[in-house]
Amino acid sequence: MSEGPLVLVLDDAHWCDERSLRWLDFLLRRADGLPLLVVAAHRTEAGLAAPDALADLAAHHLPATLRLGPLDTAEITELVGRVFPGHQPEPAFVGRLVSVTGGSPLEAVRLLRDLRAAGLGPDDAGTRQIAEVGGRVVAASVQAALANQPGWVREVLLAVAVLGDEDTAYLAALVGVSALHVEEGVEILRQAGLVQRARREPVHDLVRAAVLDTLGPAGTAELRMRAARLLSDIGRSPEETAAQLLAVPGPGDAWTTSVLRAAATQAEQRGAPEATARYLERVREAEPDDPDVLTRLGKALAETDPRRSVDLLHAAHARTTDVRARTATAVQLALTCLSVQRSADGTRVLTEALDDLDAELGAAPEPVDRELRTLAESALLIVGADEKSTLPDVLRRTAGLVPPPGDTPAQRQQLAMLSVLAAVDGQPVAESVRRARSALRAPGVPLGVWSLLPASLALSLADENRAASDALETVLRGSRDTAAVWTYVLALSTRALYRLENGEVADALADAQTSLEILGQERWGDSTTMPHTAYAAALAERGETARAEEALAAVKRPRFDRFAWEYHWYLMARGRVRAARGDLEGALEEFRTCGDSLASAGLGNPVFAPWWLEAACLLGGLGRTTEALEAAGH
Repeated sequence: MSEGPLVLVLDDAHWCDERSLRWLDFLLRRADGLPLLVVAAHRTEAGLAAPDALADLAAHHLPATLRLGPLDTAEITELVGRVFPGHQPEPAFVGRLVSVTGGSPLEAVRLLRDLRAAGLGPDDAGTRQIAEVGGRVVAASVQAALANQPGWVREVLLAVAVLGDEDTAYLAALVGVSALHVEEGVEILRQAGLVQRARREPVHDLVRAAVLDTLGPAGTAELRMRAARLLSDIGRSPEETAAQLLAVPGPGDAWTTSVLRAAATQAEQRGAPEATARYLERVREAEPDDPDVLTRLGKALAETDPRRSVDLLHAAHARTTDVRARTATAVQLALTCLSVQRSADGTRVLTEALDDLDAELGAAPEPVDRELRTLAESALLIVGADEKSTLPDVLRRTAGLVPPPGDTPAQRQQLAMLSVLAAVDGQPVAESVRRARSALRAPGVPLGVWSLLPASLALSLADENRAASDALETVLRGSRDTAAVWTYVLALSTRALYRLENGEVADALADAQTSLEILGQERWGDSTTMPHTAYAAALAERGETARAEEALAAVKRPRFDRFAWEYHWYLMARGRVRAARGDLEGALEEFRTCGDSLASAGLGNPVFAPWWLEAACLLGGLGRTTEALEAAGH
């Protein structure tokens, strides 16, 4: 210090022996007024080798305390560079490392060294292994942190791992310690870096897993069941209680099943199908043949896993004996068949169910039975109109139907389908629009998807663009709120086609791109065609024919030509793409194929897929006036 300032750094002061700490105390007393800085670092959760000497040192010299927080992403990146010199870490690797370690430098260095010892680096392979290696590192860290603590500190960590940020009294009751022990234990665990600063939650799920692993599977299941009973006893909602039950493997007892059923109902009411499915999957383990469980589970999975949904609904339908319940199941089954291109199957099931229901109800059914029958008949119109083979029967069926007033949800759904079927059958536009508007006229009453989508199409064909757009926006808003992915994709790609017809190319392209991005994340995405069609048509308008052809080539639906709606929009897009590329004869061939297919399906509205307009313009440009006049005359 005679030559300049001096810094003495003592790491791991918690391991320092008493004589060394007494020497530091002596030095500081003698160095008063001299340029000396002593930096002593210690882990707050660690046991102290000489607690009295360290306490005296701190008390006599009034040190400035600096509590170190977790490292941020940039600092973790620097740390990775030190352990793996010369490597540029992948952002995903750094992000996963921060997540697993909570930014603790001690845990990060341990984990990085373990990865290096395993021959892994800061790349994709290392990223995939972080959780596994990190689990071992964190488990060792948790054991070390608890090694010198009283047993009740571990109990408090168990309570926090299971119940989370819960009231002190409930945490205490769960593990049988006092409320005072809970408060003190949480502070100790926070200092140890195992519990979050702002909440009573483990800093990472790996900490939760590490402490629960000490109980073993049976012990963890017992603690979870105790937590579920506790939450139920204090009046928490079924879903809060069920969160504990879901973590216990295997079919539960009668009480467990009743709670899970109630949780599924609560999830259904708030429009959360994925949560509903999670609860019902566990109920099904205990009651595999219950048709009500199969039906509810099938309905919950209809938007996210339609293929499995159809299988479950078929099983439920086969096990249901009551004619009214069978009709309700048939409606759900048939509508779900649309998303897996099995509408003919749905039409058959619905037709049989309607026949059985008519035989049961007789000539004068009660109002509730009339509503059920109207619902089934409207579903038959929806599903039967999907394929060219069944569409003529549906159009004949509508000829004998008197449009209902639209006073109930089922009547509005039937009116919506009657509006669009009237439109595609070439009936007067005023009648089609009147039915569509009646189907949407429900102030204060939520409208179903199958009232909104058909009505929007009828209105769009009649150039009632604002009303059509409003109906679609309602579908989009509702499907966002309920995570109805298939419906959202269908509505978004439909809006893309509407916008394209109205010249809004940029907006159409944005809608189509979004729907394609969503498709890429779903298991059923390979069978959906509308987003590809809308995207290709929008790209063709911008002259990007190569990308448009790639989009159309991605359509892989088998026997696509049997479908009544999407196939013709697809053919129109193919024709426009070929025309934009300069293949005029190829474009004309696509448009003629579209016209022939519409005629064979009985779709008489020339506005639905105006192949004749495109063909007339191309033929006129080629100087083939007679053929152009013939197409225009259509």
